[in-house]
Amino acid sequence: MKITIMYFSPTGTTKKTLKAFGQKLAEVLHTEPIQELDFTPKKNREREYRFSNEDLVVLGLPVYAGRLPNVLKEFIGSIQGEGAMGVAITLFGNRSFDDALVELRDRMKENGFRVLGAGAFVGEHSFSRILGKGRPMPEDLEKLSEFALAVAAKAKEENPDTGFAVAGEVPYRPYYTPRNMAGEPVNFLKAKPLTSSACIDCKLCVKLCPMESINYEDTSLVSGICIKCSACVKFCPVGAKYFEDEGFIGHVQQLETTFLEPKRNQWFT
Repeated sequence: MKITIMYFSPTGTTKKTLKAFGQKLAEVLHTEPIQELDFTPKKNREREYRFSNEDLVVLGLPVYAGRLPNVLKEFIGSIQGEGAMGVAITLFGNRSFDDALVELRDRMKENGFRVLGAGAFVGEHSFSRILGKGRPMPEDLEKLSEFALAVAAKAKEENPDTGFAVAGEVPYRPYYTPRNMAGEPVNFLKAKPLTSSACIDCKLCVKLCPMESINYEDTSLVSGICIKCSACVKFCPVGAKYFEDEGFIGHVQQLETTFLEPKRNQWFT
């Protein structure tokens, strides 16, 4: 059995979670090392990924407004399981994973994976440095290990159960509507990060952008789509990247005020 972890992780939270899960799984199943496929860079989403019944694939995605990121759906639909065992993992920023986990489980089954387990784990919200701050923490990783043990036990079975229930609704609900502090719906789809005079032109933001939307010659220009992953904001070494869109700022304030109480991880097998 070959274990592969696949993830989209602009700020590294999903990557950290999947690596910890994959390493525990490999330890229990005695199949180290694991194969790691990072499809955060756009070029890695232009390849074909095809597996077989000798593979165990762990697929991890961040939750965007309670669902799978819309810009990744076509790519996720192209990953072919062909009888491989699979595990679905979503990372949510301490609000809710809503229907993202059941949606990912369903997509994997449609793609030919025999899904053994599905888990939703809390990570620091991409919009915030407060919401879910520092997560996954050691106690989160302990829950991740428990999940890995349960999955490993099923992987050893001759005919593992793949019909288990997962939290969420089918048909899936619409994407979560962002709101400001007054409770009013806001739309910041067109919001893009700005660049202050502190920029040292290191080009790190260009490298980090998963949509290849930041201009190399002039990093203050965002010519393509921005999915608000905030990688350029969080990792800029001089803090030169920022958002000032009123709707976006208002929604971040609403999230940080309403959803501060730590949420728990959930997994299903």
